[in-house]
Amino acid sequence: MSDLPHEMQQHTYSIMYEVEGTHWWFAGRRRILESFLERIITELHSTDRKPRLLDVGCGTGANLEMLARFGEAEGVDVSADALAFCRARGLERVSLGAAEKLPYEDGTFDVVTALDVVEHLDDDLAGLSEMRRVLRKDGRALFFVPAFMFLWGVQDDISHHRRRYRLPQFLNTVRAAGFEIERATYANLTFFAPILLGRALMRVTGLRPASENNITVSSLNGLFGRLFGAESRILRHTNLPFGVSAICVARRVD
Repeated sequence: MSDLPHEMQQHTYSIMYEVEGTHWWFAGRRRILESFLERIITELHSTDRKPRLLDVGCGTGANLEMLARFGEAEGVDVSADALAFCRARGLERVSLGAAEKLPYEDGTFDVVTALDVVEHLDDDLAGLSEMRRVLRKDGRALFFVPAFMFLWGVQDDISHHRRRYRLPQFLNTVRAAGFEIERATYANLTFFAPILLGRALMRVTGLRPASENNITVSSLNGLFGRLFGAESRILRHTNLPFGVSAICVARRVD
């Protein structure tokens, strides 16, 4: 297991592997991301080959399974433990590597995703610049990051996050890495108030679960996932003014 500072705590990967198929947050997020990816792939559509996609910080592989619907998907992660979970899912096109030094040639991919990854990096600009490097000209990057430092919670600590972003702050860094912004919005407005309240209560009471992913009401999991995922319909037409997370679609223009 790598000792790089932005790798998550080891137990977090096993919890993620167990829950990310069904937990409301992961399920809702995938529905939103699928909506964005459908539009990206439609705009990139090529009749002569399938698009190549790279998931940077692929974790235990659930998002990589989703990306495989859109083309030839590969994953890279700093953790050998995470990649072992990917292989347990039957995902073999995964490589060990850091976001700041990706093990790929220039201009290799049509789409690069970094889904709750950039916040882990000590040097987020270096990581974003590397993602731009491995994109082809006119390739797209899809970023999903946690929003607002006042929402900092246990999950940020155990995941070794370095920061949560305000959207303008994140977009400034994306532009500094050489991207052109195509779309940017907050997401997860639906659960903004409950998450804010829950994290405030944890700070007051000192409650520290092994992972916030363990905190869910199983009988309501499906309902919560559908509520969160329903934002995908809203986001097709408009941006959200705030939320627990932020989304950005960016383009390599040269």
